[in-house]
Amino acid sequence: MRQYFKRHIDKYLEEWKNSANRKPLLVRGARQVGKSSAIRHLGESFKYYIEINLERQKDIKTLFGDNLNVKSICSQLSVIYNTPIVPGETLLFFDEIQESQRAISSLRYFYEDYPELHVIAAGSLLEFTLKELPSFGVGRIRSMYMYPFSFDEFLEAQGLSLQVNFKRNDADCEHPLPGPLHEDMISQLRSYYLVGGMPEAVRIWVQTGNYKECAIVHNDILDTYQDDFKKYKTRISPLLLAQTLKSVALQAGEKFVYAQVGNDIGGAMVKEALSLLSLAGLVTPVVHTAANGIPLGAEINEKFRKFLFLDIGLMQSMLKIQPKDILIADEVDFINRGGLSEMFAGLELMKYDSYLTKPELYYWQRTERGTQAEVDYVISRRGKIYPIEVKASNSGSMQSMYKFIELKKSDYGIRTSLEPFSSYKDIKVVPLYALSNKVVQGE
Repeated sequence: MRQYFKRHIDKYLEEWKNSANRKPLLVRGARQVGKSSAIRHLGESFKYYIEINLERQKDIKTLFGDNLNVKSICSQLSVIYNTPIVPGETLLFFDEIQESQRAISSLRYFYEDYPELHVIAAGSLLEFTLKELPSFGVGRIRSMYMYPFSFDEFLEAQGLSLQVNFKRNDADCEHPLPGPLHEDMISQLRSYYLVGGMPEAVRIWVQTGNYKECAIVHNDILDTYQDDFKKYKTRISPLLLAQTLKSVALQAGEKFVYAQVGNDIGGAMVKEALSLLSLAGLVTPVVHTAANGIPLGAEINEKFRKFLFLDIGLMQSMLKIQPKDILIADEVDFINRGGLSEMFAGLELMKYDSYLTKPELYYWQRTERGTQAEVDYVISRRGKIYPIEVKASNSGSMQSMYKFIELKKSDYGIRTSLEPFSSYKDIKVVPLYALSNKVVQGE
C-alpha cells in the first residue's frame, strides 16, 4: 500500500465523522487531487469500510432504481461486499458517483431515512452532473472542496512538520524566522514551484528528489485532462478547451484577454470554454471587486477577470519551464517570472480557506479613466478588508497598495515576497512561504 501523506482536509473529515448533525458528504475537486485517498484514510478509523466505484462496477448502478429505498440498498450492498453495514461502525463510500444521477439523488434519502449511517461520495467531473441536478440535495448534503497539496502539506510530506508549525504559529512580522530557516524555506519554495501539489508528483518527489520524474507525472496528468475534454457535455471542441487552458497558463497574473486564445475564435466560445474548465476544477477565476464592503462579491465586475491554473507544477510542465530557470533565478526574476508567484499566492489563499465553501478570489483595480492602480488580491478577515500584493522587494512601487488603504480605510496591507517577515508604515511583509500565517488568515 502506498504511503499516505497527511492532508489538511483530514481534520475536516474527522470532524464530519464525529458530528452529531452529520449529513451525507460529497467531496468535490479536480481529478487526481487526492479525494479518494483521503476518504480511504478516513475509512481506516472505522470497523467496517465499503468502497463502491460506480465507474468500474457498473452493475451496482442497477440497485439505484425507481425506488430509492436506501436501507434496502444497503442490505444488498452488505451481501454483495460481504461486509456488515452498521450505523456508527461502517463507512460507505461511493466513488465516481457522477456515473449515476440516481446514486447522487439517493444521498438526500440517506439523510432523511438513514442519517445514522456514515455515507460519503466523490467523483471526477462531478460538477457537470451536479449542474444537471441543481436541487439534488440542498440542505441535505454537505460538500467539501479539495485541492492539490498546499506548500505546508508539501513540507509535511517531507517530514518537516516542526518547521511548518513554527513558521505558522510562532513567526510573525515582529518575530521573523532565523536566517538559516528562512533560506531553507525559500529553497523548498523553489522546489515546490517545480513539483507542485498533485499528490502523485509529491510522492515521486519524496521518493526520488528528481524533477524530471515529477515532470513525467505532470505530463501523464495533463494527458488525462486532455482525454477528459472529450467527455465534457458540450459542442466545444477538445482542441479549443486545450487552447484555452494553455492560454490561462500563459496569461497567469494578468487580466484574461479572450483574443489571445486565438484570433479566429469568438469570445463567446472562449467564455464557455472557461466556464467548463472552471466546472472541472482546472481553473479558478479571480474577479474584480470594488471592495467597498463585505461581502466582497457584492460589487464585482466580471468583465475584469484573471484565472488561476489548478497547480503550479502542472503549469510549469505545460509551459516547459526548465528547473534551472527557477532554481538559480535571482529574487526579482523568481518573483516576476510569468505571474507564477501571483498564481502561487492565490492558490495558497484558496487552500488555507474553509474546505466547506467553494473558493472565491478577488482583486482590485481603479476603473476610472486616467487612473492606474491595481492590487493582486483582496481578502476579508473578521469583518475587515485587506489588500495583498506580490512584490519582489520593497524597492517596488507600493502606490497601488497605499491608494487602496487610503480609499478603503484598511488597517494595513500585506506584501508577500521572498523577504523575511517585517513591517513598516502600514505594510506587513509576509514571505511567500508563510501565507498560512495568522497575519494573513486572520486567526
